[in-house]
Amino acid sequence: MNKLTYALVLLVVVSCKPKDASRKPIKQVTIEKNTSEMQQNLDKYVSVKLMSDLSKLTEKERKMIPLLIEAAAIMNDLFWYEAYGDKLELFTKLRDDETKKFISINYGPWDRLNGNKSFVESYGDKPLGANYYPSDMTKDEFEKSNLENKESLYTFVRRNENGDLYTVPFYEQFKDEVKQVSELLLEASALADDTGLKKYLELRAAAVLNDEYQQSDLAWMDMKTNTLDIVIGPIETYEDQLYGNKAAHEGYVLIKDQEWSKKLAKFSKYLPELQRGLPVDQNYKNEVPGTDSDLNAYDVVYYAGDCNAGSKTIAINLPNDEEVQLKKGTRRLQLKNAMQAKFDKILVPISEVLIDESQRKHITFDAFFANTMFHEVAHGLGIKNTINGKGTVRTSLKEHASALEEGKADILGLYMIQQLNTKGELTNDIKDNMVTFLAGIFRSVRFGASSAHGKANMIRFNFFKEKGAFSKNDDGTFKVNFDKMELAMTELSTMILTLQGNGDYNGVAKLVAEKGRISKELEADLDRLKEANIPVDVIFEQGTEVLGL
Repeated sequence: MNKLTYALVLLVVVSCKPKDASRKPIKQVTIEKNTSEMQQNLDKYVSVKLMSDLSKLTEKERKMIPLLIEAAAIMNDLFWYEAYGDKLELFTKLRDDETKKFISINYGPWDRLNGNKSFVESYGDKPLGANYYPSDMTKDEFEKSNLENKESLYTFVRRNENGDLYTVPFYEQFKDEVKQVSELLLEASALADDTGLKKYLELRAAAVLNDEYQQSDLAWMDMKTNTLDIVIGPIETYEDQLYGNKAAHEGYVLIKDQEWSKKLAKFSKYLPELQRGLPVDQNYKNEVPGTDSDLNAYDVVYYAGDCNAGSKTIAINLPNDEEVQLKKGTRRLQLKNAMQAKFDKILVPISEVLIDESQRKHITFDAFFANTMFHEVAHGLGIKNTINGKGTVRTSLKEHASALEEGKADILGLYMIQQLNTKGELTNDIKDNMVTFLAGIFRSVRFGASSAHGKANMIRFNFFKEKGAFSKNDDGTFKVNFDKMELAMTELSTMILTLQGNGDYNGVAKLVAEKGRISKELEADLDRLKEANIPVDVIFEQGTEVLGL
């Protein structure tokens, strides 16, 4: 069994047994795709083993990891239902093994690295609302409906036999599954010697049973001395591209790198000062970010659900609850082993094709790590509530909220590095961060412009291009113009913070429409990466066997 096949076998293929998929019966699917075309799809990914040094773990911690992995693996099933519906029905219609593998990577018949285009005949475009809403529901129908908790992060919208809409809480839809998750988390908590981790696992075990997560989020922020961690539950809202309201289930199992985490700990204290210095009018930075935030480096040893679909996350900034953020701040988790894999196997090869030869010396892992880390830190800057009474930024900007928030974090992360470098708190060459940042855009836009991160990358790329932050050489490579990039950073930061603070839905929609797309010229540049056989992203060989447990 080759590595790719092994990695894919590790994906859980047990059905969620959905109670109401709200999806029309699908027709028998006949696969006409030739082998070479589907193999090209599979070649977008390179297989990587998720490993970590377990020698520093206690015996109890080694026993906890399989329990945490088992709990996280259940998130695969729940996310399958959210992203598609009844996957067992889908897989029984298919004959081609390669297509099944690619469906497993994408959690459905839509290519997440190609604008969610269908790669299975008889399937059209992916519904913007995934499987959170009936496929025939219109926005007008939803907005006029009087449904209980219809905009909740944790409800499905369904249609009854009479054609009327109603809501179903996640914890009811997934009653059996979350009960099992709860039991596994409680079993793991019994082994936890760290009191903070024990409390968090107990509260999270209760939270999955009723979708009330705030207390467990607060407990998660309070725990500081734990070595093991698990991020689990319905968290990000990227999958709902209709309204950006619905959260998707995912799970990460993590081992903290204590030495790296100590190096990063000092940066959180600068958040209030950096907030005050943002390049925007005072009204847009009046909120004071929580100072209980912390930065940590981890080895991730298991991905499941939303975070495992298509492109893989290499850093996390949580919790998303605005009240928790204002009270406690957030925790930024840098997934060091996954980050290193992407740097070595993808970013460096990209730079050898698209970055000016004289600037390739500025492509460094330290810069890549810092850019990614401060992206997550920057989520804590700006404001969470609009300045004009429109409510939270997230609810005001609806389906565009995630894209603009990711764009804010990208550009403010680089801005923060520049500010800390000026203060002498960072001693690296800022040119490393800028050139690595540009190479990182080329890496990320290959994920497609349909995702929140993809749209954010394209907005930034097109804005920088207009401002002359980089130029293109005759040989097709790109060169950063450092002074102009600094100016563009400031201008884009001001624009995004103002749009968020005003809750300017129409303004953001215009920005996404005008600058959130991949041009034909850029497509040609990205094709050069494909011709060079540079993978787009990674898939994982992961689990207890890989870890030797």
